[in-house]
Amino acid sequence: MSTKPDYSDISAGGRADGAPWSRSPVYGQNGMAATAHPLASRIAIDILKAGGSAVDGAIAANAALGLMEPTGCGIGGDLFAIVWDPASKKLHGLNASGRSPSGRTFEQMAENCGGKAIPIFGHLSVSVPGAVDGWFNLHEKFGNLPIQTLLVPAIDYAESGFPVTPIIAHTFDLCLKGFEAYASRIEEFENARTTYFKAGSPKKGSIFRNPDLARTYRQIADGGRSAFYEGEIARTMDAYMQRIGGDLRYEDFASHKSEWVEPRSVTYNGYDLFELPPNGQGFAALQMANILKKVDLTQWSRGSAKVLHFITETKRLAFEDLATYYTDPDFYDMPTDWLLSDAYGQERFALIDHGRANPSPSPGLPAAERRGDTTYLTVADKDGMMVSLIQSNFLGMGSGLVPDGLGFMFQNRGNLFSLDPDHPNCYAPGKRPFQTIIPAFLMKDGTPLMSFGVMGGSFQPQGHMQVLINLLDYGMNLQEAGDAARLFHEGGKQPTSVNQDPLGTLFVEPGIPHASLERLEKMGHNVKVIEEGVMFGGYQAIWRDPQTGVYTGATEMRKDGAAIGY
Repeated sequence: MSTKPDYSDISAGGRADGAPWSRSPVYGQNGMAATAHPLASRIAIDILKAGGSAVDGAIAANAALGLMEPTGCGIGGDLFAIVWDPASKKLHGLNASGRSPSGRTFEQMAENCGGKAIPIFGHLSVSVPGAVDGWFNLHEKFGNLPIQTLLVPAIDYAESGFPVTPIIAHTFDLCLKGFEAYASRIEEFENARTTYFKAGSPKKGSIFRNPDLARTYRQIADGGRSAFYEGEIARTMDAYMQRIGGDLRYEDFASHKSEWVEPRSVTYNGYDLFELPPNGQGFAALQMANILKKVDLTQWSRGSAKVLHFITETKRLAFEDLATYYTDPDFYDMPTDWLLSDAYGQERFALIDHGRANPSPSPGLPAAERRGDTTYLTVADKDGMMVSLIQSNFLGMGSGLVPDGLGFMFQNRGNLFSLDPDHPNCYAPGKRPFQTIIPAFLMKDGTPLMSFGVMGGSFQPQGHMQVLINLLDYGMNLQEAGDAARLFHEGGKQPTSVNQDPLGTLFVEPGIPHASLERLEKMGHNVKVIEEGVMFGGYQAIWRDPQTGVYTGATEMRKDGAAIGY
């Protein structure tokens, strides 16, 4: 057997413009799409050219990604979106996340879990899928073309097949290994194996088909939203859950509804960062922005230990609050105004030791109470509509459960509930679990500038802020802002109440200077270099020039995606 020739001693070539480790952003005048798969981006552009709105393009691309990137998303999962509507000249936020089974009590859940954490896989982790309802809510308000037209490309690819891309093939393999390791805890895995893993995990360049998903998409195209939540698909999901001993029922699907919500913002470096309110974690990015704006990072170089230290310590403080307060607002009156106030940002910034890692940060206390895997995509159209959309099945491709003959996997978002009865995020029937998926939007003086997101579990607020720092503090272009080496801190208090080491681990990419890593360790951080970039998220962004209307697109170099403009 021949060995692969070694080319590890050669690096990037030179460039006439931009950093040598990056590539050019993409420009377009009439429309732009940036997704985690080139075929999905092309589908969105085709929809725009056919007269579709940016929302139409986003729905078509999301449907395609549910087929082409099932390791990260699908109609068994939830959806969140922020839409800039040029007609109303305002941002619209949509929370299309599903709820826990109405018939399972806290006591039953705690007993089934042995009083510990909710399992990652199996029916206890499943909540109602909200993505399809999210499509129809978005389409009703902002769509131009019929839903049938939007689903045709995904249906065609599901039937005829498409080549699997390298990173998705890699993730398929990781997911299969995860499922096999937990096989005894998954009530039924044969459907998933038949749908996705007939001959093991799909290999890069192999042709993948999913005729079951094509049939499901046809039912949705013909029967609309009700086909999924009230019709044959809902009946099939109910029957499947009863067959495997699960608790979701037809009534849970039939009663599901999305919620239009108001995006909130804080100002950073003269720009307004918008995020959606909980049950998602978007406000953690806003809290980080409120803390970091108290220091001028540009007095140091971008890869310096000082800058990395401030980003890390800010994250740790914000996430202590996230783990303490963030939950379904229908069940808990979260102290939002206090958490997002400038005064509280100043209070938290004052807790940062400029030369040393805090060994054990704590959440803040209001004055009145002192006591993933995901896909992100963005699409913009000729009229100026911009869509920031994120959609996910959560960890490891989802619960491992594929309902009979439907071709998609149920999400496992319920794993993020706490089993502490005194925690705001504790499990309850009919409740939305804490969510990690967050779309973002940037404006200045009321003018829309950028729709963007960075997929990847708890990395997402950290990624949002690192992108903004790269763009707004250090003047990187849109592609460089995503390609630059990242850091990812894990540890501390968790929204599940299964807390981790207070100091945690600071994961960094190889592009961080070695001298900075040594300095960070001396400052008390637990630093670990990760060579492959999968854990550092997946970035997509579109920027609109307010003077010319020209779009700039960027996509994640750590994934298979593409930004396409026209």
